[in-house]
Amino acid sequence: MAELKGLTALLIEPHAGMRANLQNMLNLLGLGRVDAATSAQAAIRALATRSVDLILCEYELEGGQDGQQLLEDLRQQGLITPATLFFMVTAEGQLSKVTSVAELAPDDYVLKPFKADTLLARIERALDRRAALLPVQLLLEEGEHRAAIETATRDEEALPRYKADFMRLRAETHVLLGEPEQAEHLYAALWDERALPWARLGQAQTLAQRGHVDEARTMLADLLGKNDRYLAAYDSLARVHEEAGQLAEAQAVLSDAAQLSPHVVGRLRRLGEVALEAGDADAAERALKQVLQRARHSEFRNPEDHARLAQSLLKKGDAAGAESVIRDMERALANRENTPVCAAIATAMLLEATGATEGLDAALDTALAGARTATGLSVGMKLELARTCLATGREQQAAEVMRNVMASTGGGVPMARAMRLLEQIGKGDMAARLARESRNEVAAMVSQGAAHARAGDYRSAVETMLDAVRKLPDNPQVVFNAAVAVLKYLEREGWNEKLGTKGMELVASLRRLDPGNPRLAALGGLQEELLRKYNVRPGRRILVRQQA
Repeated sequence: MAELKGLTALLIEPHAGMRANLQNMLNLLGLGRVDAATSAQAAIRALATRSVDLILCEYELEGGQDGQQLLEDLRQQGLITPATLFFMVTAEGQLSKVTSVAELAPDDYVLKPFKADTLLARIERALDRRAALLPVQLLLEEGEHRAAIETATRDEEALPRYKADFMRLRAETHVLLGEPEQAEHLYAALWDERALPWARLGQAQTLAQRGHVDEARTMLADLLGKNDRYLAAYDSLARVHEEAGQLAEAQAVLSDAAQLSPHVVGRLRRLGEVALEAGDADAAERALKQVLQRARHSEFRNPEDHARLAQSLLKKGDAAGAESVIRDMERALANRENTPVCAAIATAMLLEATGATEGLDAALDTALAGARTATGLSVGMKLELARTCLATGREQQAAEVMRNVMASTGGGVPMARAMRLLEQIGKGDMAARLARESRNEVAAMVSQGAAHARAGDYRSAVETMLDAVRKLPDNPQVVFNAAVAVLKYLEREGWNEKLGTKGMELVASLRRLDPGNPRLAALGGLQEELLRKYNVRPGRRILVRQQA
């Protein structure tokens, strides 16, 4: 029990009597500090300002958001790390809810009633695992990826009970470094040795990253044939179908997963988006209504959910329903950053669909202005704005939006979606022209930065590429060249805190945008070399798992 002393905990429990009992239990177990929150909102506010070692969360919370939805929000917003132990505490035994929680991988799921010694055993087991993995996780947090791999390799032999965990950390780190082939070998060895479903999933994901899409698809289908409740495999299989343009197949896979686990907002949102693009307005409406219903008490509601629901209703001819959804968005999410632009896009869709010309130009002008400056506005919203512009004779403005989408993404699914939309409405020539122009725009930005570097003006090279990133934040080619410019400048001129932080952000962004980039490993190696050279400890968050 001594190892619990000094640890901190957050108890999330709405009922005063149960809260007092659990607080007493945790205090008796020796925890140094136990705070309490009575709702998801209070818990989010608490975790936004400090971290804790252990969270005990009741499933049935008051205020409209349950424990599963809170856990999803905490993971998505980065308010907890893998070092935080999350225990779901509940008497809830309904299968679908248990499944939804389990797939988000809490450290334990404790059914009430339970005794103090039972809870102690669970906590000690989780702490033992955390202590074993902590040296590797700290190295990852400090950006020492190669050292983390070496330490994990060594500790596999010293702590064989956690061999699978260490191999998983090694594989995830290889993926992070842009080395999917090495990761695939580790996942394959784990599958052959222990038949762990997450290892097979990791192997399929790394195969897909390396371009072996058919093999990945077959592997995922086989995995689901052996374990039809492995929800993360559904998500990956849907992604493979989507990247191949097989929207109906992706929708069917996501629909199956949503039936098994109907409480995960992120998957329901994705189902709605895919169904919309596939032309299934009924399925999109059902999924998006569930998103609004389940997320209505979340601190992180997204106005795009309302806009997409309005879009699905308009496709069904329900203009009155769409208008009601738009007005609800404006009232309920008035303080959200992207609400004005989403409301303007949805209003323009509504006016175009109903043939109401009054106010249409103003809505489109507002939407276009908002789309130019909005942060995090999705490709789907931008494409719908472009489609509405084309439908109302604003081809120049539509081309501007489309060119931005194509240049920003640099290819992949978003580029394919943009091309599909234009081809479906008979604008194939326009699609080819805009794709060519977007490639030329990116090439010009990169060439300008390279020219400054060749002339020895490294500061101008950095400024040029950072300006390019501001314009095209999701283009892998631009982000890669900006990262190179920043790191090379630091190598020549010495450490600069602001630029050093920006360089790490760019490398992290590239890992997200283009994990299969063959030059990512060298770029990451240069970053680690600079951190060691200047004795910098970035203090970043511990590596977040990429598989469920």
